[in-house]
Amino acid sequence: MTDSSADIRRDALAAWLGTFAHRYGLDLQSLAPASSDASFRRYFRLASASEHGASLIAVDAPPPEKCREFAQVAQMLCEAGVHAPRVLECDLDNGFMLVTDLGTHSYIDALDSNDTVRAKPLMRDAVDALIRWQSSTREGVLPPFDEAFLRREMELMPEWYISRHLGRQIDEKMRGVLDRTYALLIASARAQPQVFMLRDFMPRNLMICEPNPGVLDFQDAVYGPISYDLASLLRDAFISWDESFELDCFAYYWEHAKKAGLPVDPDFGEFYRQIEWMGLQRHIKVLGLFARLHHRDGKPRYLTDLPRFVGYARKVCERYRPLVPFARLLDDLDDRSQQVGYTF
Repeated sequence: MTDSSADIRRDALAAWLGTFAHRYGLDLQSLAPASSDASFRRYFRLASASEHGASLIAVDAPPPEKCREFAQVAQMLCEAGVHAPRVLECDLDNGFMLVTDLGTHSYIDALDSNDTVRAKPLMRDAVDALIRWQSSTREGVLPPFDEAFLRREMELMPEWYISRHLGRQIDEKMRGVLDRTYALLIASARAQPQVFMLRDFMPRNLMICEPNPGVLDFQDAVYGPISYDLASLLRDAFISWDESFELDCFAYYWEHAKKAGLPVDPDFGEFYRQIEWMGLQRHIKVLGLFARLHHRDGKPRYLTDLPRFVGYARKVCERYRPLVPFARLLDDLDDRSQQVGYTF
């Protein structure tokens, strides 16, 4: 999107807001950028004199960004007892929304991997919200996170990370390792109980507010594996936790999910394996996604987090014999095979 087109979109958004500004006491002159994300969505904050708060958020989500899905899932979250923005006004055809403001204090800004005492209550609030969301699951409401979806996500890695970013040719041997690993991860994901899944349930999309947490960026919600959102929360792009803290959070979820009647595996060891393998599927996707954000969309800041995901993936693969070939592939891609004395 060029600056000129962005200005046109902003002017159109302001004009749309002006058609009902009096209803919410909107100060259109205060319209200012609030944040942006990896998509083409943009968020603006503006002052308001209404029962909905001192400020509101105007969303510019040019089609085909998912305004309709955002509004649908926002209502579903509300009904599940999860704090999400309320959609006050929307123009689905043009991709404009006015939503309530969850504030400026995000989890990612507050969390410190070295301060688990402060992090623990925040993460437990997040886990409690996740359990409420999953407990509201109904079949046939959200798109399925099926085999084709899982495979399509993982194919971002060979296309954008291996071929485009690293400049490596994908030969028959490498393709074989990828395919066998993908088959294992897909089988594990599909064998899990399927529930409502937000897909981007991570600290940068959680806000510290009352009730806590506020949840953002949920328009891509699907019906998928029960371990996915928990893996997203603890194996994040922007913060890494000591394994003992992760285990404490996973055990807290497992115990409380069982009490809530969610169909988690009764064997915690097996449940933990499901989380690890589900997380690996996501890490593979993110390696490709972050490379694509740089090479296709001109957003290089995501490249600095690629090593974190390589580290996540390698650590998981080295723990499970069926995944060791993928660990060796990562070593080869990282020129690490010379250090450890083998090739994939």
